[in-house]
Amino acid sequence: MSMFNAGIAGIVLLILFFFVGMPVSFAFALAGVLGFFYVGGIEGGLSILAIETFSNFSSYGLTVIPMFVFMGSLTFAGGISAKLFDFGFTLFGRIRGGLALSTVAACAAFAAVCGSTAATAAAMGKVALPEMKRYKYGDSIATGCLAASGSLGILIPPSATLIVYAMLTEQSVGKLFIAGVLPGLLLAALFALAVILWCFYDPDIAPPGPATSIKQKLIAFAKVSDTLILFFVVMGGLFTGWFTPTQAGAAGAAGALIITLVRRKLTWRALLEAFEDTIKTSCMIMVLIAGALIFSRFLAVTGVPRVLSDWIGGLPLSPFTIMALIVLFHFVAGTVLDSFGLILLTVPVLYSTILKLGFDPIWYGIIIILVVEMGVISPPEGLNIWIVRGLAPDAPMQSIFKGMIPFCLAILVCAVLLMIFPQIVLFLPSFMSY
Repeated sequence: MSMFNAGIAGIVLLILFFFVGMPVSFAFALAGVLGFFYVGGIEGGLSILAIETFSNFSSYGLTVIPMFVFMGSLTFAGGISAKLFDFGFTLFGRIRGGLALSTVAACAAFAAVCGSTAATAAAMGKVALPEMKRYKYGDSIATGCLAASGSLGILIPPSATLIVYAMLTEQSVGKLFIAGVLPGLLLAALFALAVILWCFYDPDIAPPGPATSIKQKLIAFAKVSDTLILFFVVMGGLFTGWFTPTQAGAAGAAGALIITLVRRKLTWRALLEAFEDTIKTSCMIMVLIAGALIFSRFLAVTGVPRVLSDWIGGLPLSPFTIMALIVLFHFVAGTVLDSFGLILLTVPVLYSTILKLGFDPIWYGIIIILVVEMGVISPPEGLNIWIVRGLAPDAPMQSIFKGMIPFCLAILVCAVLLMIFPQIVLFLPSFMSY
């Protein structure tokens, strides 16, 4: 068997591991090690396993992960999700679909200090779903809006998925974080537009709520102002170069700790749970990266990325058309593959092709993160679908799936806009020097 065929066999084996239910990190590591067993013998396979694992876990750059995860865990313990929703409710609650708009705004703000789609959907769902049920919102718009808005945690920094992409491609975590800000806000605006249009065509699906006074709005804003200031300090420090990504994460974690202490929300139990969540999530991400790097090294040895890059580059198609096909592939594959797994599988294979076509790697990272975001809300693998299902067990699955359609279209529109106007992604990073 030629080296190229060995690489293709490794990809097929990896996909087979996915479909039999093997954890993503173990699937990558096992496929990579078995591949090295074939091309370099058992000793070579074990050697690369030890080297990649040690170099990954000892990397200073990865210390950014536990810092931002701890920041998100502390803000969750501080009950910020309820306060963010209350603030959104005072702003939008009186208009038709206002609770859904409040959910979009609150999820965008919570994603800015959390970075996890699952945590964002779960935290906001416990607050938003009972309120939307109380005001007789339709199951489809309530569950669809929550699941889609929770997925903003992938794109709006800090994002664990962006860190993974940075590690795979050796790009700047800081630039990727800053690059995700405007696309994240654009997507949140498109989600809000989807809610408004839905309510326009079906006014009964989201009745208006009560009006609130200026005083109530100011009080609600005061309750979340410290958390919003924390986000702007962390992201502003990254943007201006005051902080490295790791320092920004440490500053964010320290700020979140101070906020929860001042609010008297930090019990010993909450602190221990934050530590436990940080350890579990950080270890999961690091093992994912280690497994993906082992497999990508195997692919590099077999020459699959180079051959694929040459083949795609020789197609009689424009670079934009090729990029559109790559995006379409990720849309389809995201419905059956985990978002982390899809990124870890495709980035090592397609990255050299993207560079050869002349696309900016920062822009490509945001595009791919955005595209796989649809997988989070697409059946059958959509994680946020099942989180929302657990929070709303009485909602029919048909209604939940129906509720995803407008927001999937919003993600598609956002992807098209970013492809046509790449400066939406690249504008802020262009001012950064590192």
